Amino acid sequence: MSRAAAVALFLILPAAGGLHASLPDAQAEPNLERRSKLALDNAGQALTEAREAYAAGDRARLEARAVEIGESVELAQTSLRETGKNPRKNWRWFKRAEIETRDLLRRLESFQEQMSVADRDLLDGVIAKVQKVHDDLLQGVMEGKPK
Repeated sequence: MSRAAAVALFLILPAAGGLHASLPDAQAEPNLERRSKLALDNAGQALTEAREAYAAGDRARLEARAVEIGESVELAQTSLRETGKNPRKNWRWFKRAEIETRDLLRRLESFQEQMSVADRDLLDGVIAKVQKVHDDLLQGVMEGKPK
């Protein structure tokens, strides 16, 4: 193997491993900011699995993945809140979470539109939860100076 190939493999493997984070892995992460990132990565992976379950007609797995998406987003928000940091001054992780929840929300809404009308209510609660977390993160990053 050439040196360039080895370097490329070294750079690709950690990135690929981050995509398959599970909720227990995220909960076990001691660094709160990284925990929020792992939780949001897990939410994205759970959405991908939910789409696969829907395509396969596996309603039980779809419901389980929908619940996991909500739990992951809540874990991300709780972890960032537990840092005790001001999102306006230490915005890096908060803004990243806001962007990721916005993208997740867009993917959820797209998925819901592709679903049968009879099945769309499965995602209503999850979409509402992700929307609430996104709005809270956005408000924390964007709100003005305290009075």
